[in-house]
This record gives sequence, C-alpha cells and structure tokens, in this order.
Amino acid sequence: MRVAFHSRLALSTLAAAMLASACTSDPIEPEPDPLAAPGNVAATATSNTTAQISFDPVTGATGYRVQRADGAAGANFAVVGNPASSPFTDSGLSSTTAYSYRVAAVSGPEVSDYSAAVTVTTQAVPVQPVTQNITTNTTWTSDKVWLLQGFIKVTNGATLTIEAGTTIKGDFNTLGSSLFILRGARIQASGTEAAPIIFTSSQPAGQRLAGDWGGVIIVGDGIINRGSPVILEGTGTSAANPQVDYSGGTNNADNSGTLRYVRIEFAGFGAAPNVELNTLTLAAVGSGTTLDHIQAMHGLDDSFEWFGGAVDSKYLVSYNPGDDHFDASEGYIGRNQFLIAFQNARVVPRPPGILATDPQGMENDGCAGANCLNGELSQPLTLPMFANFTLVGVPSTVTPTSSGDIGMMIRRGVGGYYINGVVTRWSRAGISLRDQTTLDRITAGDLILNNIYVSEVGAVFQPQTGSTVQGTLNQTTNNIESSAALASTLFTGLPASPTATTLDWTPAVGSPIRTGGLATLTGALSVKAGGFVTGTSYRGAVDPNGAKWWQGWTNYAIN
Repeated sequence: MRVAFHSRLALSTLAAAMLASACTSDPIEPEPDPLAAPGNVAATATSNTTAQISFDPVTGATGYRVQRADGAAGANFAVVGNPASSPFTDSGLSSTTAYSYRVAAVSGPEVSDYSAAVTVTTQAVPVQPVTQNITTNTTWTSDKVWLLQGFIKVTNGATLTIEAGTTIKGDFNTLGSSLFILRGARIQASGTEAAPIIFTSSQPAGQRLAGDWGGVIIVGDGIINRGSPVILEGTGTSAANPQVDYSGGTNNADNSGTLRYVRIEFAGFGAAPNVELNTLTLAAVGSGTTLDHIQAMHGLDDSFEWFGGAVDSKYLVSYNPGDDHFDASEGYIGRNQFLIAFQNARVVPRPPGILATDPQGMENDGCAGANCLNGELSQPLTLPMFANFTLVGVPSTVTPTSSGDIGMMIRRGVGGYYINGVVTRWSRAGISLRDQTTLDRITAGDLILNNIYVSEVGAVFQPQTGSTVQGTLNQTTNNIESSAALASTLFTGLPASPTATTLDWTPAVGSPIRTGGLATLTGALSVKAGGFVTGTSYRGAVDPNGAKWWQGWTNYAIN
C-alpha cells in the first residue's frame, strides 16, 4: 500500500510541474493582419502623354504595384510600374485619352488586394500656330501640334527639323495654308514606322475633305527644261500667295533635306479655279535629297508631282487623289522603286474645288506649254526610272471619268525606263503611248517598258482615235503580260473598304505577279539604275517573301 501511495504522489507532482511549466511559457503569437490596399488613390494628367498616380503609404509595405487599363471601364489591367513610394508617373500615353489605374501594396512575396480603380484623361496636345516664314534654323517638336496659318515658307537657307511623331495641320480657316521649302533651304523630317510625321487637315476626323489645306512644296536647285520664268502651279493667285519661280537651277545633285516616314493628307487646296496645289510637289529637287516611306492621301490634285530635277525615291504610297497618282515632267531624270497607287473612290473636294476629268495612275510628259526650250524635245528630256510599281484603278462600281482612267500615260516626248510593274483595273487602258515624239523615244532606245503585268483593263494599249497618235509595243518581246484577272485576285487583301490591317499588297498565293520580274538589269537599264534600283524576280511593289513595308505608318481614311 505504501508503494502505491508514493507512485500516486509522484504522478501528481509531475502533472503539477508540467502545468506550471505550461503556464509560465511564452504565449502563442496571433496571425498578422493582411497587407492593406493603398487608400486615397488619385490620378492626375500632367501632360498630353503623362499621368501621375498618388496614394497613401501602407504600413509594412516595401513597395507598390501600379496597373493601367485603357478606357474608363477599366478592363484588361496590366502592370506599368513598381514604385517604392508615392507618387508614380506613367508616360508614353496618347493625348485626350482615358485611362484607368489601380494600386496594390507589396511586402516580399505578399501582394495586397488592388485599390478601387480611378480614371484620368490625358491633356490635349498644345497647338502652336505658325504664321511667319521660317528664316533661321528651327525645330518642330512632337509635344505640340504645329498649325500652318497661311503660305509658310522656309527660306534664307534655313533648315526646318521636324521630330518623329510630330503632327502638322493646315489651318482650314486660313485659305491655302501650306509649307514651302524654297531653294537653298532644307527640311529634315525623319519619322519612324511607329512614329510617322503627319501633315493633315485641321478639320476633325469625319469632316476632312480633299483640298482642306495646301500641301508640302519643295523647290530645289535642280535642272528643268523650261526657260525662265516658270511659275509654280498654285502660286501667284493673291498678295498672300506670291509667285514662286523655280527656273534657273543648275545642280541636279542639290540637297533639299529628308522626308522619311511622312504622311500627307487632305491637301491640294484650290488657290484659284482649276489651279490647285499638289499633295507633295517636287520642283527641281536634286538627288542629294532623301525621299522614302511617304504617303500622299486624299489630295485634290496630284499625289506626287516632279517638275524636273533628279531626286530619287523609294516606298511611296498614293491613295485616292483627285487627279494623278504619279506625275513627272520638265526634264525629270530621277529613279523611283517600290510605289503603290490605289484608287477605290473619287474624292469629295472642299468647295469650290474641282475634280480633274483625266486622272491617271502615272502621267509623264516631256515639255508642253510656255517657255519650253525646244517644244516636246526640250532638253534635258524627261527620262525617269520607275521600277516595281503597283497601279490599281477604281472598281467597276465607280463611274469612269470623261478622259482619264488610264494606268500609264506616257506622252509629249517623254522617255524613261519602266520595269517590273503591275497595272490593273483601269477602265480605258492600261498603257497609253501617245504622240509621235514619244514613239520616237522608243526608236532612240530611251523609252523602255519591260516585265509589266496588265489586267482588268479596257485595252492593254490605248487605241488611236482621231488624229492623236497612239503606239503599241510587242508584248512578247517586252515581256508585257496581259490577262482578264481581277485585281482582287492578285493580292492577299484588297477589300472594298480598306483599313491599315485588312489591306495587304503581298502577291496572293498562286498570283502571276509573284514571278515574271526582271531580276538582272543590263545595258541601259543597268546604267540608269546605278546602285539605287535593283532587279527583282517578282512584279509590283511588294516582295512575296519580304516585309510588308507599307504597314504601321500608312492611313486609309476617307474623311
């Protein structure tokens, strides 16, 4: 009995000791509160491209996570910053655009809930009126819209530099607003595919018309085949628009600057009845000038017009001009490769603007009219090179004009070298070789048309009617292939209402223009091409296995 008593006593003592030990140990720590979402989140527009997001600090946070979504609805949020503290500045935004923001707190691997979203609309781009001629070196920056008010001239040897992504508008309410780069001055306008330089109308989208403003005019020191004076068309119509004489140039290597990734829209103001400015006028411009990746869109007169000179160009796009897409004359001898002309509608002109009755895809002349030094044979002869061109006329649903709708109008003693082209959907004819002086250029060997595909046209060569001389070429000898194939079958995407994403000039699978090009240039073609134009095994402006070079910077709006 004594042994059992002592055992019970020992057990009681042990239990008491254990209880005492438990009572004197550290208490169990409670779970910490979860990291709170930041409070008082606010977003403020600080410019047309930036917004500042502020918020209260969160206890225990070592940093923050900021998300942004486009629009006020706040869908599809994505992280745009991980600031250590408030405030955070978001950049690279679009002007007058709504964005939504929300913020979470971060502590190591822990991330709080996001705050409620807040919305901000960025500021409008400030508008800088341009009312005076530019006589000293000047830069137009991309943080402003530059508003041309009147016939603005860069002169006195000045250089106008325009930053990538800059927008320049021609003031609708100041008649004839336009930009002239005069002889001896330069323009340095180098955009990029992602940030093109845009010349456009001051009218809001949806209300823009062909001829809303003047256009871009470059006058160089190149050689023309007219005697002085030669007044630039569209000038000399008023005291505010004095005559510009571009005769007397002596240097075909002259440098008037650079246009690269530039878009010019809704230009061609009618300074007087039947006297319109072109979208891009190149008067006596020399070969030292750089032109590539330029679009002329919805102008009232010609998209691109060369008056003499020797400037070269690559990657040109013309969309829906009121007159010709490409127009060269007066001794122009430059070279051009990779050109697209696309007409799917007649433009609506700004009143009292008048549409041309003879719009063509390409209209090249020798010399005609006043001051030609030797009539249509005036020297220097117009001997350009056009390679890899795609000329597409209006669909059959659009009413033909009275005397136009010809893909290539070669006339008045012009020569030149035309290779690897596509001419399609021209209701009257694909090619017109007009006038005996033009046919004489074929005999002389300085008018060559080779490796051209012609389809969906009224006739391959315009037939002779009346006394106007019309010529033809042997299609087999000159590799001029013709067919009834519709334009829509030649390309990957040629919709009736094109957009930047649906229009695809890549030759379609099985398209005949994927082949048939002149890949090796020899003889006179090689001499003319120099190192600027290269032969291709395909025809048209786009390599079937190459880059879609027109995408990302061109536009196909109609108003």
